Amino acid sequence: DIVILDSLNYIKGYRYELFCLIKHTQTPHCLVYCLTSTDVSSEWNKGREADSHLDALVLRFEAPDSRNRWDSPLFTIQQEDSLPFEAICDALFKRKAPPPNQSTQSQPLSSTNFLYELDKVTQDVLMAVLESQKTSFPGDLVSIPGATEKISFILACLLRKLRRQFISYTKMHPTENIGQIANMFVQYLNKSMH
Repeated sequence: DIVILDSLNYIKGYRYELFCLIKHTQTPHCLVYCLTSTDVSSEWNKGREADSHLDALVLRFEAPDSRNRWDSPLFTIQQEDSLPFEAICDALFKRKAPPPNQSTQSQPLSSTNFLYELDKVTQDVLMAVLESQKTSFPGDLVSIPGATEKISFILACLLRKLRRQFISYTKMHPTENIGQIANMFVQYLNKSMH
């Protein structure tokens, strides 16, 4: 299927929004820019009541630029030009789609209590480590309730920073097995310390 969006697209921010949709749907695209002088456009629109609208559009118009990823590939066509069908077909059917990024991908679905459990379990691990620091020394291995692995002694300020990082990562890559959160957090902490 081919979608042709015949629109003014005169503002580059709007073209960028369309590009984000393209990335989200992971489909190739191209931009065909019909370049016409202001005089010719005015001539075509004589007799219409839209003269003031045309002048406003001309003033606000931001021409496509092939150096912008959202305007590329760009085919600029003038009135007397013939359409480069083969190049357009190549752009649509032989080119890879732009890869999605975090901002254009749907967030993974997780159970309704996942974020609550994530916060609770990591806070419990944090409290167990802080409590153990009262009786342990740097280099000691500490047992954590709910985790099979032990954790090395960690400074409190670093522990809080690593917890925030782990929560941010795990929100984007949730686990189906909530019972593994404590182990995953302990593994993350141990790996971050070495």
